[in-house]
Amino acid sequence: MDLWIKSLHIMSVIAWMAALLYLPRLMVYHADAEVGSELSERLKIMERKLLKGIATPSMIATWVFGLWIAQLYNVWADAWFAVKLLCVIVITAMHMVYAKHVRLFASDENTRTHKYFRIINEVPAVLMIVIVIMVVVKPF
Repeated sequence: MDLWIKSLHIMSVIAWMAALLYLPRLMVYHADAEVGSELSERLKIMERKLLKGIATPSMIATWVFGLWIAQLYNVWADAWFAVKLLCVIVITAMHMVYAKHVRLFASDENTRTHKYFRIINEVPAVLMIVIVIMVVVKPF
């Protein structure tokens, strides 16, 4: 049974990370699109569908299956798990930041430049690297 939970966790993490890496990329293009243009309107749809159809459901699944695994293996007191959990909390916060930007773009209220979105696009990738090292290597 635990291999099924692990498999579902890994699949949900892959979907979540793919969405979190692609969503700010869309925002890079959206920041340069003229308000009301066909491109801007298309990007609004793409951002909303990616956030609500993939990113948020996979985030929820990642948390559910991840906490389930943590309970199964009783890793709560392990230092590597604390670092991993902190990183997942920060990624979740980034998810919320991205959701805020999707809402701002949807209402044509974005004030950020494409450079800002290029920078915040890197945060989940860096955190993912730390998480994988914590889970696989368990350095402490």
